[in-house]
Amino acid sequence: MTEDIEQIQKITDMIVEYLLTYSFQIAGAIFVFILGMWIAGKVGKKVERLMLQRKIDVTLSAFTGSIVKVILIVMVAIIALRNLGISVTPLLAAIGALGLGFGLAIQGMLSNYAAGFTIIITRPFVVGDTIKVQGVTGLVSEVQLGYTILIDEDSVRIQIPNRLVIGEILHNSNNNSLIELSIGVAYDSNTQEVIDLIEDALGGVLDIAESNEPIVGIDNFGDSSINFGVRFWAPTTKHYQVRYQANKLIHDAITQAGIVIPFPQREVKMV
Repeated sequence: MTEDIEQIQKITDMIVEYLLTYSFQIAGAIFVFILGMWIAGKVGKKVERLMLQRKIDVTLSAFTGSIVKVILIVMVAIIALRNLGISVTPLLAAIGALGLGFGLAIQGMLSNYAAGFTIIITRPFVVGDTIKVQGVTGLVSEVQLGYTILIDEDSVRIQIPNRLVIGEILHNSNNNSLIELSIGVAYDSNTQEVIDLIEDALGGVLDIAESNEPIVGIDNFGDSSINFGVRFWAPTTKHYQVRYQANKLIHDAITQAGIVIPFPQREVKMV
């Protein structure tokens, strides 16, 4: 029992002696680290705000601000450790070895991060663009290092790993998507009149993109009808609203003009 007490007393004396000897260094290291954390946060936010003021993409701005903050925190941590008399060289070597093993274990995740970094730097698309990749179409809502989030016409969030975006065929139509319609009329109809009616009807659709004029023309000749194709662009978030509105206006215009929309017919002859 006496030996245990003496051992505890020795340890206590060592701790007290260390604190008395290095108290200023410890206090200084803590002060440097706290001050450095505060400065790093301020500098990171300042960098992000400056980039946004220069109208640089919001994703790239946030990413750059975060990178600046992390670099400053690492530098402050190294300075704080040196104030305590701790050599950072062995620590960095150990972190490097652990990082190598950890990297091999999460290779898939790292490939997503690498692809996300490529997206942020090269910017093949930005928040607000409409893209189609891997058979999925949607409006870009977020671009993170590991994944990209799309919002489709039904407001469903679609999360795509970034490694499935980079290196694939990518369709980018900014914030619009293409709408294609088809309507058939009787063969004895005046084709120019039909085209004029469809174009006038599309003028009543409020959300058609002004950057691209609608295209109307004869698409093909069916068994019972002349089929007209209609192509125009509309905001991705209102895709189905615009599509249904255009269909109704075109149908109403054609029927009110007395133009026949035929249904499929087949003649059967009995021998």
